[in-house]
Amino acid sequence: MRTEDLTRFDAQHVWHPYGPLPSAVPALPVVATEGSYIELADGRKLIDGMSSWWAAAHGHSHPKLVKAATTQATTMSHVMFGGLTHEPAVNLAQDLVALSDDPLECVFFSDSGSISVEVAIKMALQYARATGHPERNRIMTWRGGYHGDTHWPMSVCDPDGGMHSLWSGALTPQVFAPRPPTRGSSDQDISAYLKEFESHLQDNVAAVIIEPVVQGAGGMRFHDEALVRGVKEICQRHERLFIADEIATGFGRAGYLFCTSNPGADATPDILCVGKALTGGFCTLAATITTREIAETISREHGGIMHGPTFMANPLACAVGHAAMGIIKTGEWKKQVPRIETQLQQGLSPLASHENVADVRVLGAIGVVEMKKPVDMVSATAAAVSAGVWLRPFGKLVYTMPMYPSTAEEIEKISQAITAIVEAQS
Repeated sequence: MRTEDLTRFDAQHVWHPYGPLPSAVPALPVVATEGSYIELADGRKLIDGMSSWWAAAHGHSHPKLVKAATTQATTMSHVMFGGLTHEPAVNLAQDLVALSDDPLECVFFSDSGSISVEVAIKMALQYARATGHPERNRIMTWRGGYHGDTHWPMSVCDPDGGMHSLWSGALTPQVFAPRPPTRGSSDQDISAYLKEFESHLQDNVAAVIIEPVVQGAGGMRFHDEALVRGVKEICQRHERLFIADEIATGFGRAGYLFCTSNPGADATPDILCVGKALTGGFCTLAATITTREIAETISREHGGIMHGPTFMANPLACAVGHAAMGIIKTGEWKKQVPRIETQLQQGLSPLASHENVADVRVLGAIGVVEMKKPVDMVSATAAAVSAGVWLRPFGKLVYTMPMYPSTAEEIEKISQAITAIVEAQS
């Protein structure tokens, strides 16, 4: 199909995420990906400064992932998981049990990060009923969060400032505490906040869910590990489950394998949600990991968790996930992520004094420039593409999550592209 025909049909018939049909900004046709780059139909190559929505942590078309996919595809691409099992699923489950902290050892596979949160909330609600607390039918969180686009995850996203405020009155009403104080807060402010947070814990709460250390699509805010540890302790005191949504941060993105296992947090959750980098961005897959006590209690009382995606534990995705976990196990990310953090700090910090910039913040392989006004997507996209980089701002945020193997030159170009976006907003 000619590029013009593809673009024309796409604009009129293909509905892209978080936007109108037809699209206000024409989508750019991509013909190939390799390493840190996206190749457009017109021959231009752009650095993927988004890791394709934070998932392609090890670069596009990583040879180990390609090999795992092609090898698996020749034997078994899919088989139902009800009543059947297979080596790719068991291998990946073994990886996740080994990488996650004790006592997390029971793995439920699903299609996407949003569904892993759906499953986690179902687990929490079923566990409450199985332990004699049917009144505990709500989930508590803090404002500013984002957990996905399906029903239960939307219900625990920020109800006012989030992208799901449209559904006010249609979603299950949950319990919300104020936003956590920003990273670098004093011990006194953290202590005061945790007291405030605990005061919101009602008798009807079955579990607390948070994004530890990094609130992602809800605003790209960072907070202190002490808050994560404090939330975990509150859950323990009140005998409520603690759910950690590490779909965005898991597998090294914020500088630690998991933010909950960071020594500063030391807050192993009762339920852990992972996705995105689980397959290195090669294909969709997610997992919800919990304790044996929770799994066996639910199974004993209810016969199991009431969920079963058609493509649960898809062999092709699990084989790629196993290969991606092999890359994580090498530990190379422990050198790559701090290097990216240092270079992003150097490249973005000068923007803090720009008249249109409200804040600049960097953590691990995450760089954020918060503008004072919403970003104009047309000018922002044009500025980034002209600089040879693909970035996708939202709201007031211009941000990047580079791939771990990104070179110093590529990180420098990403910083330059973000600077170009800022200048284009003047």
